[in-house]
Amino acid sequence: MKATQRDFNGTAQKAARQCKVFFFCGPDEAGASAAAAKIVELLDDPGERIELSGSNLRKDPVSLGDEARSSSLFGGNRHLYVRASGDEAHDALKNLVEGEGEACPVIVVATSATDKSRTAKLLIKRDDALVAMFWPPDLSSVSASVRTMADTAGLRLNGDIAERIARGAGLDVRLAQSEITKLALYLDASQQSPRNADAEALAAIGATTEEDGFMPLVNAVLSGETGKLASELKRMRDLSLNPVGVLLAFERRVAQLAQLSAKLGGGHDVDGLLNAEKQAHRVFWKDQRDLSNQLKRWRGEKLNRLTHRLMEMHRELLANSAAGELLLAQGLSQIARAAKGRR
Repeated sequence: MKATQRDFNGTAQKAARQCKVFFFCGPDEAGASAAAAKIVELLDDPGERIELSGSNLRKDPVSLGDEARSSSLFGGNRHLYVRASGDEAHDALKNLVEGEGEACPVIVVATSATDKSRTAKLLIKRDDALVAMFWPPDLSSVSASVRTMADTAGLRLNGDIAERIARGAGLDVRLAQSEITKLALYLDASQQSPRNADAEALAAIGATTEEDGFMPLVNAVLSGETGKLASELKRMRDLSLNPVGVLLAFERRVAQLAQLSAKLGGGHDVDGLLNAEKQAHRVFWKDQRDLSNQLKRWRGEKLNRLTHRLMEMHRELLANSAAGELLLAQGLSQIARAAKGRR
């Protein structure tokens, strides 16, 4: 079974009832992770969550099937959550679907994989599996998602407020959902008792804005502005920004650069491309200057190496969360120095 980014929400409930394996891929890790969370919510009884890594499954492809068919420590239901890169989980999933016996739900979020990957091809024609690919969202699509979240939470908000929340969350639907949840709690809103949400209420809950969010740090690093790096890293610590959340913002921007680079092909008219993307509302006008600077620095193999470096940093942060801030600062400093000389 296959779902597109556009129709996933409409097929998610059916898939949660029918499927046992869920493969979410594409350059938008935030969207894929949000889809995984949606499926867990829709499972009748998700039970205990067991997390596995794609790198470990690649080394031991039999372990996924064994884990999926074993009993929970407390005798209840369970589901497996796998974070993988590319086709790391292919052999493990092949063993799982070809094995015998009832298995618990297995949810895979695979960065750097696509719906044309070996793993997707393994699953896409099966009735008991779902494959969905997610592209980096644009401002209008995330704003629309924010309004849908607000409706569900019993909030009435206009397009300007939805856009502010979307931009403040760095187009990350998970962060946007967090803001909507806080706003609904603050206003005591529900579907039975809807409330109006205005700019004053948004300011009262301390919603993150572009100015105090992730993007100044993202732009300083990817644009090679090493002189700004120390103050931006200090701001990250002062605001207690989550290191993984910061890194996700970098991953979204680099995915956007990869998408733009693919459209540019072998051409060199970066500004012409960005003007066209802005007119089509796929690029926010405030981002145009930074995107132009970064796209001229990160192209081709250099951009591929940057993508892989961010993936390595993500794994390092998840493996050693206690040293997250230090690991992130070291990695971002290396990237900023590399960007400084790349025009």
